[in-house]
Amino acid sequence: MSKPFASSGDLSEKRETLEILADGVFALTAEGDPNVGAIEGEEFLVAFDARATPVAARSWLETLRQHTGKKIRYLVLSHYHAVRTLGASAFEADEIVAHENTRLLIDERGADDWKSELGRMPRLFREPDSIPGLTHPTVTFREAMTIDLGGDRGDLVLEYCGRGHTAGDIVAWLPKQRILFAGDLVEAQAALYTGDAFHAEWSTKTLDRMLSFEADALIGGRGPVAKGRKAVTAAIEQTREFLTIMQDKVRSVHRRGGSVKEAFEDAHSALAPKFGKWPIFEHCMPFNVQRLWDELDGVDWPRIWTAARDREVWEKLQD
Repeated sequence: MSKPFASSGDLSEKRETLEILADGVFALTAEGDPNVGAIEGEEFLVAFDARATPVAARSWLETLRQHTGKKIRYLVLSHYHAVRTLGASAFEADEIVAHENTRLLIDERGADDWKSELGRMPRLFREPDSIPGLTHPTVTFREAMTIDLGGDRGDLVLEYCGRGHTAGDIVAWLPKQRILFAGDLVEAQAALYTGDAFHAEWSTKTLDRMLSFEADALIGGRGPVAKGRKAVTAAIEQTREFLTIMQDKVRSVHRRGGSVKEAFEDAHSALAPKFGKWPIFEHCMPFNVQRLWDELDGVDWPRIWTAARDREVWEKLQD
């Protein structure tokens, strides 16, 4: 029997958990659904990622408003994917901040990505008709941007650590509290999506930069919050292990002149014992292997995922 397409068969609601990691530092996790967060300044809030629709975003904001009523001055987008950006209007933020490559990617492929992700993950798109259109950043940067949180709260540093999950991922780092919002550059007990990735760079110097923060807590893109230096290191190295195994298996098939289907089967078999039960593993693997195969063919800039291409790759590899 064919597997349900991507996450289209995952229709059960996930239990959301709000954690206050330090004074005014909030993380909302949801059993493998995309994580979001917020940082409280002296007179304002910074939100990290937006969810897939305004309706979905408002449910997160209702939870947050039980703890703070401050205005959201900045909405930070970790990267361009629809499930992270299309709920932005609910935040009524003064500024929407992202890396300059994220703005480029939204302009180039945001509309296709919207249709693609809606088809892959329909449950996350609560009331999709509430989306007013693509989210466009109002502030972008190339290397880093620092936000003074005011009072004795310290700084929030937004940083580009290199190409990884996409060409435009950024992290949010609180040096005083030693807390890192890593977005989808790191996953804790959740599978990786690498369909728009730069595998070699991500698995080496980008993750090395994640380690160099020496964070005491890390909020990844999915999965539980990693607490303590040992758990943070484990989450980063689990991400690296996933990437390394997949690269080794796919590269081996590519070098001997095999097919992308063979590469998918070898990579799936190698990763499944450890990662196969983690959220979105089956969803991700066909798209991951196809992107990595493209890279090995010399395609540096990721090909655009359309709803039609999604189905084509799925049928070729996963069914």
